[in-house]
Amino acid sequence: MADLVKEQLPPVSRYRDRQYVGDDAVREQQLLTTRTVYVGNLAVYTTEEQIHEVFSKAGEVRRIVMGLDRFKRTPCGFCFVEFATRTGAEYSVQLLHHSVLDDKLIGVDFDVGFQEGRQWGRGKGGGQRAEDRKRNRRLKSYA
Repeated sequence: MADLVKEQLPPVSRYRDRQYVGDDAVREQQLLTTRTVYVGNLAVYTTEEQIHEVFSKAGEVRRIVMGLDRFKRTPCGFCFVEFATRTGAEYSVQLLHHSVLDDKLIGVDFDVGFQEGRQWGRGKGGGQRAEDRKRNRRLKSYA
């Protein structure tokens, strides 16, 4: 009887890339071995050097890819950090998720790995969608 009930394990990552193409089971497998983390809710003035300094405490950082506004080419509040080992990525999620960097509460979660094109903001204005929502609320409050 126990074979009939499939145990529901929590997902490896809370972060979901809405443009990910593929099977959820394959994605979950990729997340179990990835050495890359997604860092969200960064201040737009947070530098790559600051991120390297903080994340290198969790493990050796191989690469940082800053999220950029696709029109202005300026940072827009997220990045990808690739570690040399899986352990570094695990430590960063455990230690730095919900920590404060540049007065903002950041989110750190496993990612399937950076692929070219994912560094661009997806909001209508070229940045993050959340920033578009905030801007729209401000504009409506003036109307």
